[in-house]
Amino acid sequence: MSYQLAESWLLRRGITLEQIADIVYDLQLPYHEGLQPEACLESVKAVLQKREVQYTLFTGVALDELAEQNLLPEPLQSILNADEALYGVDETMALGITSVFGMIGLTSFGYLDKVKPKVIGTLNNTQGHIHVFLDDLVAGLAAAASARIAHKDDNAATYFAN
Repeated sequence: MSYQLAESWLLRRGITLEQIADIVYDLQLPYHEGLQPEACLESVKAVLQKREVQYTLFTGVALDELAEQNLLPEPLQSILNADEALYGVDETMALGITSVFGMIGLTSFGYLDKVKPKVIGTLNNTQGHIHVFLDDLVAGLAAAASARIAHKDDNAATYFAN
């Protein structure tokens, strides 16, 4: 399965890979002089190539869509309608994505989940739509793509040269 199917599910919910790459760029630019937006987009696509990432995305988007249609059983429907603060399944699923690239993905996700920059914050304030899972999944994708760039840092090898 290619990343295009996952991309189409994101597009269906109004999210482009470029929006996610823009978050990655902001996260990594302070650490990578000369970083180009294209490299961030490539990293997002690489993360979306992973089947476990795709499956997590499909599950979260489907649950958001079912909640919008009031098709979930109670009490789950009410929990998602209210976006209950103590409901942590959405974050748990996103952490599954971030864990693909280690602890730096986890810390980046925590930052994104708290600050909710750019499209992540927009998702939280979209009237008529439920994005309980999607906002966290987008943050997870951005955090994983950011961690992927950090792990590819050629300068890291110089720390161990001596």
